Amino acid sequence: MLAEDSTLLREGLVRLLVEEGHEVLAAVGTAESLLSEVAATPPDVVVTDIRMPPTHTDEGVRAAVEIRRRHPQVGVLVLSQYLERTYAAQLLADGAERVGYLLKDRVAQVEEFLDALERVHAGGAAIDPEIVRRLVVRTTRTDPLARLTPRESSVLKALAEGLTNAAIARRLHLSVSSVEKSLQSVFDKLELEQTTGYSRRVLAVLRHLES
Repeated sequence: MLAEDSTLLREGLVRLLVEEGHEVLAAVGTAESLLSEVAATPPDVVVTDIRMPPTHTDEGVRAAVEIRRRHPQVGVLVLSQYLERTYAAQLLADGAERVGYLLKDRVAQVEEFLDALERVHAGGAAIDPEIVRRLVVRTTRTDPLARLTPRESSVLKALAEGLTNAAIARRLHLSVSSVEKSLQSVFDKLELEQTTGYSRRVLAVLRHLES
């Protein structure tokens, strides 16, 4: 299901998804309509804009949070024109399973958009690389991220995008064991509790970076 108040973008997304073999159960222009449609026929994944009528502030993300609460089996992929740190934190507050947050520019990169959609559908997380970059890059002396080596920083950025250890290894041209060692070092330096499943680690990293 899609929720986007721009008719042009909404219809474009519908066409793209249908051409790629997806079934679009509904395409609406308001968050209220989205909630009604999801309640009637829960889809596999919802794609929604953050800013929706009538106020064009946070209607979309509030609907996304509500869908996650009422229908935890439904994946939610939120699109935003800009990085909204508060909204991103709200969306991730209950965990990073079946959730994604992409900047709208990413939709134009069709393969990346479809990959994010599939990742959310499969139960994982899909966080826009640009969002991760902005969250990860810090310069204060007290920032624990300053203790990371360049390799550890690269691994952390890839992890926060929702990549698995094997995918990180391929991207950075490392062995899987090297990625595992780097991740262990990252969590030790950031004093993060080790958890099972990369999506939970994504959430832990993002929460730490937001603190």
